[in-house]
Amino acid sequence: MIFGMSSRFLTVQDVRKKYGAHEALGGVSFAVAKGELFGLLGPNGAGKSTLLSIIAGLSDATSGEVQFDGRPLNRSARLMRREIGIGTQDLAVYGELTARENLSFFGKLYGLKGQYLRDRIGVVLESIGLVDRADDRTSTFSGGMKRRLNLGVAIIHEPRLLLLDEPTTGVDPQSRNHIFERVRQLNSAGLTIIYTSHYMEEVQTLCPRIGILDHGRVIACDSRADLLKILGGTITLTVVKEPSATAERLAAVPGLCVDSTIGNTITLVGNDVVAALPAVVNALREANVEITELRTQEPKLEEVFLHLTKRTLRD
Repeated sequence: MIFGMSSRFLTVQDVRKKYGAHEALGGVSFAVAKGELFGLLGPNGAGKSTLLSIIAGLSDATSGEVQFDGRPLNRSARLMRREIGIGTQDLAVYGELTARENLSFFGKLYGLKGQYLRDRIGVVLESIGLVDRADDRTSTFSGGMKRRLNLGVAIIHEPRLLLLDEPTTGVDPQSRNHIFERVRQLNSAGLTIIYTSHYMEEVQTLCPRIGILDHGRVIACDSRADLLKILGGTITLTVVKEPSATAERLAAVPGLCVDSTIGNTITLVGNDVVAALPAVVNALREANVEITELRTQEPKLEEVFLHLTKRTLRD
């Protein structure tokens, strides 16, 4: 089964990868649409790095197929691999080179040269906020600046698909926000991005659709909103009087049920509490029920992840 959308730009079909007797990927299938910002989550050892290596064309699957824009992608597809950018978890920058020299070096590896390369270096330096440090050795950079340069190296050749593996590891909040903003800008400009991170809140904030990989298999792949509905949320309200009668009335609201009534506080649970909230307010108004407090709480992606995998992201 393919998890994904009809307008497939990248298709991963029943991909398996074995290292001797060990099966790192056990039949992974999903699709990513053109221009999508797709999140990929999985605990350590789930097979994310192996999968990204195959998608990048750096490693071949034991079986199954990856298609990129309708064409088979593997290690022998050298020209296609030039259309992919990789922001690696381990920094791919050289400390003895300046930021400009790093971008020039990697640009030439992708076949860029002359004025076009010089122009691209200028554009990228501006976009990653390193114009004023362009001619300083990278060894003098902070961790956040190196991460921003690592992103620059990945996009110097204007790829059509960008793979970001833990792009904010070990960075300060300012650099993290800079990387977030740049990722959003790149995606808004039409770049297709697959984003993996150990920081669950990053993926929840950035990615409208998310796949969860565990034990070498995709165990869930859906929109962020639908994934969060797996656990549902709560509406908690406190009324001035007659909580039992109020709870009875609220139990009739579609999509909600009463979880508890403690004193004058009523807790409701449902799959989409934000959508149900107007109906709750209307029911209270019609019953002339006076409330002193009302709050909603939606589940976090981390809670859904733990529910599905039975372990934390770093296990």
